[in-house]
Amino acid sequence: MGIAGTAPAFSVAVTTAAIVASVGVLSVGSIFYCGLVMFGIMLAFFHLSKITPHAGAAYAWVGQVFGRTWGFFTGWGLLVASIFFMVSATIPAATSTLILIAPDLVENTLWVTGTAAIWLTLVTLVVTKGIKHASYTQLILTGIETVVVFALIIAAFMQYGDRPAHPPSIIWFSPFSFTPQLFATGALTAIFFYWGWDVTMNLSEETKTGDSGKAHPAGKGAFWAMVNLILFFIIMMIVVLIVLNDEEISQANTNVLYAIANKLFPAPWNYLAVLSTILSTVGTIETQILQFSRSMFAMARDEMLHPRYAKIHPEWKTPWVATFVIWFLGVLLLFSSSFMPSVKQILESSILAIGFQICFYMSLAGFACAWHYRDKLKAGAYNAISFVLWPLLAALFMVFIAIYSIPTFDMVTNIMGIGGILIGFIPFALGGLRRADAAKA
Repeated sequence: MGIAGTAPAFSVAVTTAAIVASVGVLSVGSIFYCGLVMFGIMLAFFHLSKITPHAGAAYAWVGQVFGRTWGFFTGWGLLVASIFFMVSATIPAATSTLILIAPDLVENTLWVTGTAAIWLTLVTLVVTKGIKHASYTQLILTGIETVVVFALIIAAFMQYGDRPAHPPSIIWFSPFSFTPQLFATGALTAIFFYWGWDVTMNLSEETKTGDSGKAHPAGKGAFWAMVNLILFFIIMMIVVLIVLNDEEISQANTNVLYAIANKLFPAPWNYLAVLSTILSTVGTIETQILQFSRSMFAMARDEMLHPRYAKIHPEWKTPWVATFVIWFLGVLLLFSSSFMPSVKQILESSILAIGFQICFYMSLAGFACAWHYRDKLKAGAYNAISFVLWPLLAALFMVFIAIYSIPTFDMVTNIMGIGGILIGFIPFALGGLRRADAAKA
């Protein structure tokens, strides 16, 4: 679930063009250093999960450490990011589908958003039917995706290792190659690459429990997912740069894997890359719906949101009302985005807004871990780094990136990114009134 939540093929296909346009060959370094930052956040989730398994994950743990208000907005940041993600995830699934069945319609925003809505509806039905259906589906999707992507990696090094489009250089990794502005620009997009692994934490109540005080199986899943993802994304970014030149990457837009496959394999084998992107995208839509619905369920169960969202289906044992909410809002956003002039503009705005919201809620988890385990500073170098210093530095970095990025956003992106979080004050206030009325009664 952790690997599927990050959706390797989807992330590479959708985000590569944006990060290469921003920082060029330094994309490899951005992926690497942001991987280290995200590893620090993963350590925060890993250690916080020892407090108690909770479907709300960061929402619950931040709330326990810093109080209900900060906990609410941690959860709200995730909810808003997940809703916007329904646009940035389903659109690549739609464009890949149209490449297979109607290539002439790939740039038609109405057809793309309509196809995206169909995919969102189908995945929502699978998720609503239960966690076992979702997990078995995920195993199949991720397995096929992995085979195709590894075939691309092997073929790329065999065919272009001695004649790369971008000759490999130590500059790709050197921290001295970055200016602060370049680093911040690349980081916000690179963070989007890694987002999604924390879905394992939201499923902790639905997995077997670990021993008290030890890492929960959900935490172990997140740990190994992150190790694999850092290695994968670095290798895959190198593959993109050695196979495609800058113009080809730009023209590929959200179909970078297909562009690579076109240069490596003859038809119809090149369409396996399109299949991989579709499967990866469907997988990450599934995990994001799971993460949203479990977070909303947990917040409603704690009466931070209306109790109706905590309703469990009597047969399927899933929070079906919360699942319906993200389907409805996703379809609504897709319909609204169909009025934007291009598919590319829809994706760019949603990805940057999500990056801001990821920085917001994950940084709070990093701060909560560092504060909760501050006594570990006296327990030796390993504990000090793992429990406090690495999560703290990762959280500070995310705050810096979020603040630095605000002036660079256009108005639409700022409304989506900052406005989406500020809207949370409305349900937060309504929840306070509800609890006050209940106390009087």
